[in-house]
Amino acid sequence: MADSVETPDEPTPDSTFWVSPDHDDTGLDLARSIAKSVAGSALSPARKKRRRRDLPEGMPRGRRPKSSGAFPDERDPQTLDTTLGRLVSDHGWALDLKVHGVFGRWASIVGDEVAQHCTPTTYADGRLTVRTDSTAWATQLRLLAPTLVRRLNEDLGHGAVTLIEVEGPNLPSWKKGRLGVRDGRGPRDTYG
Repeated sequence: MADSVETPDEPTPDSTFWVSPDHDDTGLDLARSIAKSVAGSALSPARKKRRRRDLPEGMPRGRRPKSSGAFPDERDPQTLDTTLGRLVSDHGWALDLKVHGVFGRWASIVGDEVAQHCTPTTYADGRLTVRTDSTAWATQLRLLAPTLVRRLNEDLGHGAVTLIEVEGPNLPSWKKGRLGVRDGRGPRDTYG
């Protein structure tokens, strides 16, 4: 004879489909019990992830704060200055911000007269490139370069600017066609 499994006529409290005698036919009690069990399991991983270092300094290990309270921690509102300062330091933007601050304060650093005739264009690897509006001002700025490097390093920190490259005005090309004279006299300095 083959073994057969008998199913009981009456479900027991241990079975999955057991219904209590005070059962509500609308199903609200079942929905409430499912919601409680789901909510309890959803909150428990977050509570388990909490570590000792997340607690404030004076807080004992057994107590878990429900809100920020009197002890400062990372959940407290932060000032914009603190948050931006942390963002700048995390990404290493401090020198770039200082350099662009120099671009904005160029007139106060070099003087109004010099700033009218030259503007900083780029900064890369300690080299500041400055464009002038005439060749005469390019020569003047080349003479002022050591003084400007010293002033800029006082503002930005030692060694931030190592070289100032001075570019003259954008001159048109006098070369026409694909052939040209090498070592020719050229147009001379007609722009300054």
